[in-house]
Amino acid sequence: MEQVKTQVPISIAHDLQQRVREVRKKLIADGQLPLGVLREEIDASWRRSISYGLNCIDKESVGLHRSQDLELLLATNRLLIDAATPELEYLVRQMGKGSLIVLGNADATVLAVDGHHEYLKTLDLPDMQPGACWSEALRGTNALGTTLVDARATLINRDEHYLDRLSRFSCTAVPIKDPQGKVIGVLDLTRDGPMVQPQDILATLMLAARNIESRLFGAYYTQDILLAFHSRQQYLGSAWHGLLAIGLNGEILAANEEACDLLQLTRDTLVGRPSSDFLGSGSLSRLLRNEVSTLQTTRGELFFKPLQTPRCANLSVATSATRTSVSKQQSLNGLAGEDGRLARSLRMAQQGLANHLPVLLLGETGTGKEVIARALHQASARAEKPFIAINCAAIPEGLIESELFGYRDGAFTGSRKGGAIGRLMQAHGGTLFLDEIGDMPLSMQARLLRVLQERKVAPLGAAEEQDIDVAVICATHRDLKRLVQEKSFREDLYYRINGINLRLPALRERDALPAFIDGLLQRLGAEDISLDKELGELLFGYDWPGNIRQLEMVLRVALAMCEKGEKFLGVHHLTDSLLDELMTNGRRTGSIRENELELIRSSLECHQGNVSAAADALGISRATLYRKLKQLQS
Repeated sequence: MEQVKTQVPISIAHDLQQRVREVRKKLIADGQLPLGVLREEIDASWRRSISYGLNCIDKESVGLHRSQDLELLLATNRLLIDAATPELEYLVRQMGKGSLIVLGNADATVLAVDGHHEYLKTLDLPDMQPGACWSEALRGTNALGTTLVDARATLINRDEHYLDRLSRFSCTAVPIKDPQGKVIGVLDLTRDGPMVQPQDILATLMLAARNIESRLFGAYYTQDILLAFHSRQQYLGSAWHGLLAIGLNGEILAANEEACDLLQLTRDTLVGRPSSDFLGSGSLSRLLRNEVSTLQTTRGELFFKPLQTPRCANLSVATSATRTSVSKQQSLNGLAGEDGRLARSLRMAQQGLANHLPVLLLGETGTGKEVIARALHQASARAEKPFIAINCAAIPEGLIESELFGYRDGAFTGSRKGGAIGRLMQAHGGTLFLDEIGDMPLSMQARLLRVLQERKVAPLGAAEEQDIDVAVICATHRDLKRLVQEKSFREDLYYRINGINLRLPALRERDALPAFIDGLLQRLGAEDISLDKELGELLFGYDWPGNIRQLEMVLRVALAMCEKGEKFLGVHHLTDSLLDELMTNGRRTGSIRENELELIRSSLECHQGNVSAAADALGISRATLYRKLKQLQS
């Protein structure tokens, strides 16, 4: 369990609080923060708070920095909120009588606040409500914001809050991580007065956070295999078991921290590898057939329990998929299907990468650019090295530089302790995939151009440069030549990335759609399932504005509704809203603006307002969906 440096003997707690008050008085009086008085992590946070320009006795920030669109905020964090709701309810029942239970997102913006209503009324915290941002840069040292900066559990005891107006409160908070290990939220308990038994409260919050993270596995990988395991059988089903998400082809898609600890392997070592590398050939099939199974591994005996096995899972496919079962070249050619022209282009792209040429993938959104990029990587000599995908349109402009290049400790206010390795350096030795490069800000294009020319990276705050060795694949749905003419994309960068130019056909342009659908069903682990005549005619006649992503979602829905033993998919396997959408004439009439708005509305309705699912079905990011809605409704 994570440990927090919070143990303070009760006998000296009063003296400690008095010393913190003296520190605040000295800071107010002469602007100096004495050394060696505050706890190490609190001292570091106070110094960051000073660097943000915050006044510790400032009361003007009350009520400021709230989200202007609460509905949008909640919609974009729906998966996290849904996964956390049962734990919030439990915490309120157990500890809510004299506490606030708070859920925040990765930006320290409050998503939910709960507790007994009578207690809530007694607190002077009008800015602790959904939509209010409690980042350290805005509110100084506080459990919500400081936990996200340090990426670890935090206790702030009364006067240790930087802002004097918060000095009556004590808070304990723990981070919440997604299946890839990225911090996406924070769970906080706030009380008026000193925190009694902080270690017990910390343990309870960490247990709740682990339960939330387990639910997120199921939410992120609804169509994949979830496997729990532990060295002790009684821990199966607990918050402390290891979790693996495994694709229907046997590839490990995600692993939680407990899985990494139990297997004594890093997440990077596990993810992307065949499960047979760690479980043994044929073991997965046996593990999925039993409620609880044991397996002798190099880490000793482990107990396994399947938590989720999709109905459409073809276990013979899932367990036999290894790196040697199908050649890399066959895998790459399979993406072209019967399209000879695309197959030739893929071969040229593969040969270009092998000769250190960049590859540029062009095509509409949803045509499978990232799938092609991954296949090119797997078919290259760099297959055992990292494949790092970066969506240039999804990273906020203010963060893209630190995200790409990384930073040294203290490089800028709000940077995480110890710094961070940039995505470019993470790709060293492997393949760098820059998706939607046409949306990269001009200011960043110049820095990227230099990296591609010099093959050196300098993290923010670092004087020295580091050599970088990467194969480069870029992709965009935009017309880069037109962007160059409009001066919104650098001409020199365009010629630097435009080595092997590969245009991916839209789904409606493919001549052999039936064969492509058969191949897609096979990749989904349903090679023994076909379309009946009625559904086939419906799918072949549709226009597919969302391209491959939209088609894949339709097939996934149909497969999820397929009963055991069924061999054909029909229209009865589709939801009413999906069926209505598909039966609409694919060759749409009317203005592009009207058609786009109708597509977005239809997709949102089809997915009951779930923005992530609607965006996936349309083959666009959530940010793009919201941007289009605003543009179309303006």
